[in-house]
Amino acid sequence: MPQIRTENRTDIAVVGAGPAGLMAAAAAAETAPSARIALVDKNPSLGQKLLLTGGGRCNVTTGLDDIRAVLAKYPRGGKFLTSAMHRFPPAAVRAWFEERGVPLKTEADLRVFPRSDDGRDVVAVFERLFAASARTELRLGGGAVRVRHADGAFVIELKDSSALAAARLVLAAGGQAYRHTGSTGDGYAFAEALGHSITPLAPSLTSFKTADGWPRRLAGVSVSRARLKAAVGRKCEFEGPFVFTHQGLSGPAIFAMSSLVAFEKFDEKKPLGLSIDLAPGSGTDELAGRIWDQVAAGSKKNLANVVELGLPRSLIAEICGIAGLDPDKPAGAFGKKEVRRLAVAIKAAPVRISGRGAGEEFVTAGGVDTKDVDPATMGSKICPGLYFAGELLNVDGFTGGFNLQACWATGRLAGQSAALSLAADTAGQP
Repeated sequence: MPQIRTENRTDIAVVGAGPAGLMAAAAAAETAPSARIALVDKNPSLGQKLLLTGGGRCNVTTGLDDIRAVLAKYPRGGKFLTSAMHRFPPAAVRAWFEERGVPLKTEADLRVFPRSDDGRDVVAVFERLFAASARTELRLGGGAVRVRHADGAFVIELKDSSALAAARLVLAAGGQAYRHTGSTGDGYAFAEALGHSITPLAPSLTSFKTADGWPRRLAGVSVSRARLKAAVGRKCEFEGPFVFTHQGLSGPAIFAMSSLVAFEKFDEKKPLGLSIDLAPGSGTDELAGRIWDQVAAGSKKNLANVVELGLPRSLIAEICGIAGLDPDKPAGAFGKKEVRRLAVAIKAAPVRISGRGAGEEFVTAGGVDTKDVDPATMGSKICPGLYFAGELLNVDGFTGGFNLQACWATGRLAGQSAALSLAADTAGQP
């Protein structure tokens, strides 16, 4: 068992230097300036996963400010996040970064990025904070291999065979997404070693592979608005933009749908049924009437060229095929019955989902069971002095800055709570 030297003792240890861990360490240092804080991570530098979000631009948070609406963006954990989100909402997160030298911009879809479009500016905030804090120690490039609680302290055994003892511990080691950045699920083992249970895990925010060929023939074609419905025996739908790919489907609405069906089982032998409503603003009868008017006005043109719904001609041609209609025949060759068939296909284009995009998961659904974590402090109900933050928890959101927002909110609350708990103990000592 590694020996713990005096210099290997600290007040608060934070395991994980992703967004939640960075914010937890920063909040602890701010709340208790005299406390010794150690930030432990297996990567040689801070924020490796953070640098990958938003395609390297770093989708810092959301521009959505209605807290109830924000919490609705989490398929799992929305209620649990209520306290943390009220204490550090998106508006406060935006102000926090701007006050520390990162001007932000809110795009039309309410995603918030640094004006520079460079995630390194976000990481640099924490680099500056920790450089200015003489009491914060960075232990990078090795990482924790085991965690235990002994003699009133948390013992973190490190890869270099040394050990670190801490009075308080914040676990923010991430999930299993972006495994090459170190998010390999170690935090789950640490949590279990300290008495916590882990819910089933699944990849979320992935693309979809399709068993059907027609989506793949449209690779590169995007749709600005559609309503997706999954055949899972419960209400499971999402409206938004998506794109066809060489493998099937991707984009914001697909990522959200993948989150909603994260725990559904499907594969090539047993695909998941998905219907795509390409005209969500119209009813079937209204849509059929519009198409019939277009057909009547352009009866000599090819059917696919006549139908004007703001959708690409290549997509209309594929939907004609689904409806059993030849898109290259003159529109006048079709009657109202065929036109209605086309409208039905546009309103519910069927797709069979045969798999998830390999290696493209951005978030892990599932994690530390939140029933054993106090939502008001992020503290463990099982092991006093232990706190959780970020993706390690059974909390995950849709794309659009919501997962980073959860990391900032839970990380800040965990760091503050650990520091306040430590201060309370210190004040009670003779």
